[in-house]
Amino acid sequence: MGIQATQIRRGMVILHNGVPHKVVEFHHHTPGNLRAMVQTKLRNLKSGSTTEHRFRSTDDIDRVILDEHEVTYLYSDGDIYHFMNVESYEQVGLSAEELGDMVGYLLPEMKMKIDYYEGRPIGIEIPLVVEMKVVETEPEIKGATVSNVGKSAKLETGITIQVPAFIKEGERIRVDTTEGRYIERAK
Repeated sequence: MGIQATQIRRGMVILHNGVPHKVVEFHHHTPGNLRAMVQTKLRNLKSGSTTEHRFRSTDDIDRVILDEHEVTYLYSDGDIYHFMNVESYEQVGLSAEELGDMVGYLLPEMKMKIDYYEGRPIGIEIPLVVEMKVVETEPEIKGATVSNVGKSAKLETGITIQVPAFIKEGERIRVDTTEGRYIERAK
């Protein structure tokens, strides 16, 4: 289905360079007397990588309608991550390469959606915010205020993010999965 670039909205899936991409951010921009354009941040649904692209407002864009199925993450064995469809109980496996950066946020029993394009699973939509346990970080820095100093923290899935200095090992924190950043302590 074709649309004008000015109709692009966040969350929409479009075909860019022959590959489905999810629109993460968009901004309509009209610089002075120049032609209007749409600045976008797109996530490649096959590789998980993010890219920025500027469309002219008159560009025709192919919108993609994906089939979505709700799944629960079960386990991984080596490089394959297994999910179960909550309606049909059918299991599907996706490789770490297909999942991209999302692998670092997969927790057992987590519910999410798998996107299918032309009958093939091409990626997952994980929650925008996940709660994770800090398993390794430097000791708390005495006298550190809320967020003036950062430090690295290894989370339960093995990924490392920057957290404020007052976060301790064993604490649960909320993480923004689109940017891989600390939001707040979990309550």
